[in-house]
Amino acid sequence: MAEPGGRRRAGDDGRAGGGRRRPGLDGEQVVGAALRIADADGLAAVTVARVAADLGVRAPSLYNHVDGLDGLVRGIALRALGDLEAALSRASVGRSGSAAVRAAADAYRAYALAHPGAYAATQQARPDADPELQAAAQRTTEVLLAVLRDWRLEGDELIHAARAVRSALHGFVVLEADAGFGLPVDRDASFAWLVTMLIGGLDATRDR
Repeated sequence: MAEPGGRRRAGDDGRAGGGRRRPGLDGEQVVGAALRIADADGLAAVTVARVAADLGVRAPSLYNHVDGLDGLVRGIALRALGDLEAALSRASVGRSGSAAVRAAADAYRAYALAHPGAYAATQQARPDADPELQAAAQRTTEVLLAVLRDWRLEGDELIHAARAVRSALHGFVVLEADAGFGLPVDRDASFAWLVTMLIGGLDATRDR
């Protein structure tokens, strides 16, 4: 995720004495602008210069709020993980078993379709050395684990099941976003088939 470019001189980016904070501009606004660009034109369209232009400021001013392109992608990913967690939680609350899985799956797909750039950022950002990203990703995972609780899976089996469900949903939404389904067959019906197959697999595991 590193942004190419040479070393900045003191004063070039506003962090070492060369920039002034625009009154009222904050990190949330910067990330919000980056997220809008990502969803409209793709994550690759997000650059420091593009976000600055969208906000009507000079590019060096953004370094008062984010750490360059890496910081923009990280901020989008954090926002997206929080929003995805909330969407999954709202969809599955009060439901159990197959109804919870279907509702969570529909919410997952709906978020990925409505926010393709933000969703892509969750895949590009790497939480390995970032405790805040790790925590956000874990919270989203915990919602999925809770959705699977009725299958009484424990330990490694629960993780295997969660990975299988997430992989299936991710594969579908990425193919759909990339226009990977060219045949004139209803995609909603195909997605329903996918979820039905996942539930059948979970049932087979429980009844094993």
